[in-house]
Amino acid sequence: MTKNLVSELRWRGMIHDIMPGTEEQLQNEPTSVYIGFDPTSDSLHIGSLVPIILLVHIERAGHRPIALVGGATGMIGDPSGKSDERNLLNEETLAKNVAGIKKTLARFLNFDNPAKNAPLLVNNYDWMKDFSFINFARDVGKRITVNYMMAKDSVKKRISGEGGGGMSFTEFTYQLIQGYDFYHLYKTYNCKLQMGGSDQWGNITTGTELVRRMTTEQDAKAFAATCPLITKADGSKFGKSEGGNIWLDADKTSVYKFYQFWVNTSDEDAEKYIKIFTFLDQKTIESLIAEHNTAPHLRILQKKLAEEITTFVHSKKELEKAIIASNILFGKSTANDLKVLDEQTFLEVFNGVPQAEILTQDIANGLSMIDALATKTNFLKSNGEARRALKENAISVNKEKVKEDFIITSNDLIANNYVLLQRGKKNYFLLKVA
Repeated sequence: MTKNLVSELRWRGMIHDIMPGTEEQLQNEPTSVYIGFDPTSDSLHIGSLVPIILLVHIERAGHRPIALVGGATGMIGDPSGKSDERNLLNEETLAKNVAGIKKTLARFLNFDNPAKNAPLLVNNYDWMKDFSFINFARDVGKRITVNYMMAKDSVKKRISGEGGGGMSFTEFTYQLIQGYDFYHLYKTYNCKLQMGGSDQWGNITTGTELVRRMTTEQDAKAFAATCPLITKADGSKFGKSEGGNIWLDADKTSVYKFYQFWVNTSDEDAEKYIKIFTFLDQKTIESLIAEHNTAPHLRILQKKLAEEITTFVHSKKELEKAIIASNILFGKSTANDLKVLDEQTFLEVFNGVPQAEILTQDIANGLSMIDALATKTNFLKSNGEARRALKENAISVNKEKVKEDFIITSNDLIANNYVLLQRGKKNYFLLKVA
């Protein structure tokens, strides 16, 4: 073990509740620690970055991280933090979601690592699928009283009428099934700690109780720790933009959009997020915060946060592309910079920019600047205005200044479909080949 895991997480603001003895357990011996992932989608969004980063911290501190995908619990739906019962997923959708989440997790944790504390990936469906209801009721249900289960916040809020629909027996059993997961991992892999979001405290502590009550060992020990649920300073929900969730897969959220989400965080949020979402050490982060506070307008903290987390999630190469895309609107860029962008990123950069369609034949024959600016597009009001703008050196094609004799050809196409026109610094127009 290279460092005190709890101490590391505490200064980062990543400890909310922790059971007495947890820190001592982690200091005494390398410990297997598990975190569960709910398969409600076939990918994970940035709300799941906290448990992913926790698993990486666990491995780096010399302990063994276990990522559990809830193939069984996903069939029921976790009531924690929910005012209404979730719609049940069919098996086909659930299997697709489980496979997608496994693929995403494998980008951050090397499950084929030969090291002694190598990350482990498990699916609770594997040990729950053959568990009969009668055996579960006898072996597990009798260990935990209804009184104990009713005392959990996730149950009390629902039964008291929050959401208006009450709580089904199906959801009521969720904490028992999750608790049994902990017992199974304790028995199979000597897993002694479960971690999760603060809304999971009730489910996790039920697991610690089951471990104690279902084992014959006198000194059976199981521990619990949670991290705070991430919030934004303005009270709005973390992890969403105007277009919905910010996903960890580029085919759902482009790297450019992902990068922009972090660059656009507030100063207050950036100071909190850089501790949680990066692996920079305390001294480096404190230095960055101090530097940022001397010149907040330079957004030093936001840029470093965006760089670190985009590299972690997507790679250094993809970060460089995202920075190029970001600089297109706000900094100096060239036609070559534009041409490295894929179509999705290009359209996101120029979202809302007016456009006109031109024919493939127009490009094949060569499109004159007067046609491009006025005759075929109405970007400018008249041929005369187009000529004046060209004489004033105010027109650019793909970020490069052009004269009236310039001819647009297929060599100028971006992502095989677009040409970017510009008048002055901020007046953009897109030509789309139909």
